[in-house]
Amino acid sequence: MSVEQILGSAEPILIAAGGATEGPLWHPGGYLTYVRHRESMLMRLDLGGEAKPIRHDTGEGNGCTLDREGRLVMCEGANRQITRMDAGGLVTTIADRWQGKRLNRPNDIVCRTDGSNYFTDPEASVPQENRELGFAGVFRIAPNGELSVATDECEYPNGLTFSPDESILYVAISRLDDQCIAEGERGEICTHRRIRAFDVASDGSLSNNRVFCDMSSAETGVPDGMKVDTEGRVYCTGSGGIWVISPQGEQIGIILIPEVPRNFTFGGPNLSTMYITAGDSVYSLETKVRGIPAY
Repeated sequence: MSVEQILGSAEPILIAAGGATEGPLWHPGGYLTYVRHRESMLMRLDLGGEAKPIRHDTGEGNGCTLDREGRLVMCEGANRQITRMDAGGLVTTIADRWQGKRLNRPNDIVCRTDGSNYFTDPEASVPQENRELGFAGVFRIAPNGELSVATDECEYPNGLTFSPDESILYVAISRLDDQCIAEGERGEICTHRRIRAFDVASDGSLSNNRVFCDMSSAETGVPDGMKVDTEGRVYCTGSGGIWVISPQGEQIGIILIPEVPRNFTFGGPNLSTMYITAGDSVYSLETKVRGIPAY
């Protein structure tokens, strides 16, 4: 299937503006939440309405997911923790330290159907003098709340998602080090932009780390938010737009977005609408595929 077959004639539609948008999440109640990253605000957008803040002081909240009880779980980067918010708005910290050491800067999170949460925790986003762990990791919060390192074999882990059957965990790698940032500023190709894949065992452990897709590019935008559709195609925001990748790791094409996309989610009545956080905006884009829900 080509990008043209996925989209038909659909074009991105601007549905909200303002505030370095991130962390889009479709709720089974039929509405979207997302964060305004710089302003540490969690927004709710009912379709056809205007976005309204439902939580302030999120500590530069970033990636979000839903747990099995429908509670919103958020990566709070500046607060260096993972929190859970119930239907009444009560916020509880569920992870902030591993072996007594503070997390780096939690970035994105996904919930497995067994109730465990996996989140990325890049090290390079924290000043050297404030780092306690000494590595970038993907962590797992077990259903009983126990925190463990799922893998420390990722250079700069960013977005992440499971294959439809949850046998594979994909992790977006934004860069290797500061040299990659300098390459981008000079308009040079960065060869460290990629997606890694791990096999997921029944107990949630990861193995067989390999490069799933090379996303080397000189264009603006790095591998970031990811989702899959029901056929196993992987969608990853990155250089030039949203990359569409086959289950075999082959690039199908790139979905063009008016601003540099950071993340997206599938939503709508049929889970076939992309809600994309890009630049300072939120866009909707109708597709002919069906996504995997966060619940």
